Amino acid sequence: MSTNEIAKAEKIYSHRDAAVQGLGVAVEVAALSDVGRTRSVNEDSFGYDLELGLFVVCDGMGGMAAGEVASRTAVDQLMLHYEELRSNESSLEEHVREAILRANQDVWQTSRENHHLRGMGTTLVAACVQGNHIVIGNVGDSRAYFLREGGCVQVTRDHSYVAEQIARGATEQTQVPLASLRQWITRAVGIEKKVQPDMFLAEVKVGDIVLLASDGLTRYAEAQVIAQRLSGTTSLAEACRGLVDLALEGGAEDNVTCLLFRIL
Repeated sequence: MSTNEIAKAEKIYSHRDAAVQGLGVAVEVAALSDVGRTRSVNEDSFGYDLELGLFVVCDGMGGMAAGEVASRTAVDQLMLHYEELRSNESSLEEHVREAILRANQDVWQTSRENHHLRGMGTTLVAACVQGNHIVIGNVGDSRAYFLREGGCVQVTRDHSYVAEQIARGATEQTQVPLASLRQWITRAVGIEKKVQPDMFLAEVKVGDIVLLASDGLTRYAEAQVIAQRLSGTTSLAEACRGLVDLALEGGAEDNVTCLLFRIL
């Protein structure tokens, strides 16, 4: 079964808890996307395929329809390419990496063929589970968090101007306020013909939760807050709702997308 965001007119896109036994591991998932308080169009997209063990969140950019097209194209093509690639003898990491690279080419080619879509792009964060192994790949500032036994760790590194400046020792109290530049990303899917995703590998065990989220959520929720909100949760759907509500309470200046999956 494959699920993704399909309705343009709706304010909220939601998928309830679902679970499947496959690839040597049982996983349950829930996802929610909200247009936020100030935007009129939701340019975020998410998708997952429980039989493939594949999950993805994208945050489009380019304005109005272009950003929406970019994110939806990236989600759909990533899942399509991964399904095609998984029969190859390459590793799980290489399957995910190559699927991201091919999705990048698809978004880039679509923008080249339609001048109304020129310059569009999207962030992308994807996770794939197989047995007790997980591979996470990201481009841009949509993030993956890993939750285990009450702790929460950000797995991915933002490809953004702010993140790069902080890594060099800058703070938000510097002469140029970094908070005002937080939306400047330095790497995105579809902007150029080629892209370099970061890849992360880990082992999972029963009870582990992974969060994939657009920056519309993470700018309002640090890792500690996420851990508190998910502590003792039994319903991933309710947890998604709670995290999105947190962003809405904070003002939700951007679209907000939250995808959670748990190893059963």
